[in-house]
Amino acid sequence: MDGARALPDGFRWGVATSAYQIEGAWEEDGKTPSIWDSYAHTPGMIANGDTGDVANDHYHRHSEDVALMRDFGVGAYRFSIAWPRILPGGTGAVNQKGVDFYSRLVDELLDAGIAPYATLYHWDLPQSLQDAGGWQTRDTAEAFAEYAGVVAGALGDRVKHFFTINEFHTFVDIGHQGLDVPVGGGESMHLSLAPGLTLSDRERNQVRHHAVLGHGLAVRAIRAAAPADVQVGFAENLVAPVPVINTPEHVAAARIATREQNAAYITVMLEGRYTDAYLETAGADAPVFTDEDLAIISSPLDFVGINVYRPSFYVEPDDGPQGYREVPINASHPKMHSSWHVFDPEVMYWAPRFTHELWNPTSIYITENGCAAADVVADDGRVYDSDRVMFLRACLGALQRATVDGAPVAGYFQWSSQDNFEWTAGYGNRFGLVYVDFETLERIPKLSAYWYREAARRNAVV
Repeated sequence: MDGARALPDGFRWGVATSAYQIEGAWEEDGKTPSIWDSYAHTPGMIANGDTGDVANDHYHRHSEDVALMRDFGVGAYRFSIAWPRILPGGTGAVNQKGVDFYSRLVDELLDAGIAPYATLYHWDLPQSLQDAGGWQTRDTAEAFAEYAGVVAGALGDRVKHFFTINEFHTFVDIGHQGLDVPVGGGESMHLSLAPGLTLSDRERNQVRHHAVLGHGLAVRAIRAAAPADVQVGFAENLVAPVPVINTPEHVAAARIATREQNAAYITVMLEGRYTDAYLETAGADAPVFTDEDLAIISSPLDFVGINVYRPSFYVEPDDGPQGYREVPINASHPKMHSSWHVFDPEVMYWAPRFTHELWNPTSIYITENGCAAADVVADDGRVYDSDRVMFLRACLGALQRATVDGAPVAGYFQWSSQDNFEWTAGYGNRFGLVYVDFETLERIPKLSAYWYREAARRNAVV
């Protein structure tokens, strides 16, 4: 195979997007505002005053987008469903026009030979529920289960894979307190996302609990509403430590760090308990929960999705009670176009390996991986994103190595199918395989799209 490194038989080559980032039609056909509509419409929150009001206009141009995915060898599409498009009031009456849109999209994907993978929550909480307390209240977790059951009942005859929630850590911690993200050399950048709150540690820990509780309630609602062959999991941005040296001692330390640093989300969902270290660190600020809550949160899953972009930190063994020591990232460490995006493809080996060794899921999906690049249209009309090709080749090479070493990785979803609204960066960061001119909405496949097509065709890193 000319030196190509093969992925397992049946491996899914996918791409991913989210509703607010591409759909537009923000108040069309019965949809009501989400917290992201409100946040983006607040002056000063988004670069250049950008909003997702139109975005890529995928709501009206989805047929074109499905055709592009088909042409570039995509076998699976991970998209999200806008909660306020389905239940405009957050609960209660169903908006049939919203259901019909996603039903049409699913049918077109299937006709194109692309498997639909639906994410139920990619951060667009109905504003009406935020006004009633948002994820600070248990009611929102219960409302999420109601919504999940509606979608599973409407689409589960054709959609066979549902992700409950995308990136708990991001929408909880960054949206409810803000987060300082290390960029190297002891420096960091502060991030904030919708709803843009600044809660106390105790309040934030309770929001964390309500989010994973919402996940568990949604799993049960999907099981009750959908056919028996529907599979369910989550998609979390794993806090991903990388051992400094590949020795048993360093690997063991990084494995411990992976479990403890993901205690509030992945660990409790897969183990049904908060770790002792997490509860001890939280102290009086620990969330209030019951044994029944933990049973719901750890409802059995069919797969685990992890979003992997960068190493969170490097790890050395340590004689202290933690068993590991975080090693800072140097200021000169290579980065991709985004200032936060420390580059080391080794993370794509260790993240699925540790997920497998710690929790032994039946299957693992890499639900997001990709990079921003300074993409421009050349004089010949093409986009030569050579750095993204390098990134994909390196990361998928590391992922292939993880599968050889036993990690049950069933598929990979490149972020993103096309350039889109990149949250607080607006339209300034381009992550897509397809270039989008946000003035004309013309779509132009990039060099990376051609690379991806060949890799998918061969089911190998090329």
